[in-house]
Amino acid sequence: MRASDGIRAIRARGSFLLVVAATAALWVTVAGLQFKWTKELSSATEVHMGGNLQSLMTQWHRDFYDELSAICIALQVGPDSGAHDGWNDYLQRYADWSEDREGNQSKGSSFFEMGLAKEIYEWNTSGFSEPELLRLDPGGKTLDPVPVSADLKMLLTRLAENSASREVALRAWEYWEPGTIREKDSRTDPLLGWQLDDRVPALVHPVLHHADPFNSQTPVDRERVDWIVVVLNLDVIQKRILPELARRHFGGPDGLEYRVAVIDTDSNPRVIYSSDPNLRVEDVMDFDSIMDIFSSQPDMMKSEFWQALKNRRNLREETWRNFSPAGWFKVMQYGTVQHGTLDDPWVLVLQHRSQPIGGIAKTLWRRNLFIGGASLLLLAVNIGVILVEIHRAKKFAKAQMEFVASTSHELLTPLAAIYCSGQNAKDGLLCTKEDLVAHGSIVTTQARQLIDLVKQNLLFASTRSGSQRFAMRSLQVPAILEQLQENVAILVEQSKCKVRYEIAAELPSVRGDAFALTQCLQNLISNAIKYGEKGGEIEVRAALRQATDQNREVRISVSDHGPGMNAEEQRRIFAPFYRTRQAVESQAHGSGLGLAVASSIAEAMGGKLTIESELGTGSTFTLILPVEESPSEVPADAAETEMNVKS
Repeated sequence: MRASDGIRAIRARGSFLLVVAATAALWVTVAGLQFKWTKELSSATEVHMGGNLQSLMTQWHRDFYDELSAICIALQVGPDSGAHDGWNDYLQRYADWSEDREGNQSKGSSFFEMGLAKEIYEWNTSGFSEPELLRLDPGGKTLDPVPVSADLKMLLTRLAENSASREVALRAWEYWEPGTIREKDSRTDPLLGWQLDDRVPALVHPVLHHADPFNSQTPVDRERVDWIVVVLNLDVIQKRILPELARRHFGGPDGLEYRVAVIDTDSNPRVIYSSDPNLRVEDVMDFDSIMDIFSSQPDMMKSEFWQALKNRRNLREETWRNFSPAGWFKVMQYGTVQHGTLDDPWVLVLQHRSQPIGGIAKTLWRRNLFIGGASLLLLAVNIGVILVEIHRAKKFAKAQMEFVASTSHELLTPLAAIYCSGQNAKDGLLCTKEDLVAHGSIVTTQARQLIDLVKQNLLFASTRSGSQRFAMRSLQVPAILEQLQENVAILVEQSKCKVRYEIAAELPSVRGDAFALTQCLQNLISNAIKYGEKGGEIEVRAALRQATDQNREVRISVSDHGPGMNAEEQRRIFAPFYRTRQAVESQAHGSGLGLAVASSIAEAMGGKLTIESELGTGSTFTLILPVEESPSEVPADAAETEMNVKS
């Protein structure tokens, strides 16, 4: 029977451990998946924010080109690069714009009317004489010859070198080494005749003059071209256009949501515009996104600044970090890729005001990971609590079953004795007075045992539920022990044990319930008789001790010379229904409630019950009660008070 019980216990323990292992494996798997999912969510969030940023930058790019293209549209240079218009036609249009500038500015129609066009020139390169630069004066409506300034010299030289024909002029932006034969490009679109020099900055367009058969005043038909040169006002771009575009596309209720800057990434990089007045050029290396404004190819940019920018930022594959939107103007080149002198572009760089987008995504990842981890931790704790409670419930159910079996056995033995005595009396077997006395003694003894057992169970139930009430009064320790000795006399006599009492002189009084304290000590004596040495000696000592908190206490100890208990058994000995392994194996009578009841009574009296035990030597249970420091204030016959027991 014991072997089968052991096998069942091993199987139950194995099943429990298997459930714990499976739960732990599931938790680890969920934790790993959560880590992976939060990482993917963080990456997706970063890409989403980057996509939104790229969209904003693309819209900014479109509006910036709209402002520049307004000039091109206003000058009405035809698709065939001039049609039948003469220079006086362009001069008249420019004069009309100048007269309407103030009205258009009040309407806010475009930045051109706000002074974006600084000057407009005719660069006459179609004649046989030296090229001539003429300034369009809208006030006097005249074309005035002006000298070539230093900032326009490189551009005008390039235009003069590419004035042989319309096809050559439309590719003036390309740089060719001297002596190189230019290849024909059938893909050139005459609609893209406007070209940009970002160094000046200026917009240029070739003009091919045709003779109008119905108007003799029109220019003669020529193969060579002249040029319209629109010099842009960099101060207007820096102080009016770029700030307005930044507010329009990157602003919010509390101002700009991004740090915005436009950088010229040439060999001598410079800040064209910055929303942060303290921005340094090297600061942009940590920005989130870079957009080539004039749509150069990133792999063709050779300046040291641009290369450092690429290397420092360690740009990844996301297109939003470094991209070039569709461009409308070809940009003048003044060097070659092979020689590392190719001009580098203006770039728009952005960074979120609070922190980089990557940092925002990492912050969200850490937050989601923390929340998920906390949730998993709470889940693990809950599962652990459930498993522990299941384990405890199983142990408690087992203890209850053992309690039921033990109590039934405890009830069966006296009931059987009473039944036998009654049956003998019924059958007329009790003929003499001695027989009647003997069987009467059996009945009363067994009935007392039943009464004590029932009282023990009722006392346990009442103390655990908190319904038990004690009559608290001032008590003398010798009187308690005297009552104890009287109550256990028959039990001690039947067990053939010896109980030795050692009571210190002049012990102070304690406050408690006399019946409850006697019951507590009686349980300790009963426990010592039941599990101690058969026919051995039991010591009961009462002494005064000084507690560590300067309060005095009375200690009443009950010692036996039984087998003793190990540390684990001592830790659990006061738990309800708990019985040591040795007690179970020896099949000693008991319900496992005696020490639990004694401990509850001790706590109800304001004290505690402790144990000291050593294997092979025995056990000592000590009831510790606080001393009533002023007994004179509480007379012995004082009215009884009541207090609830806290389980």
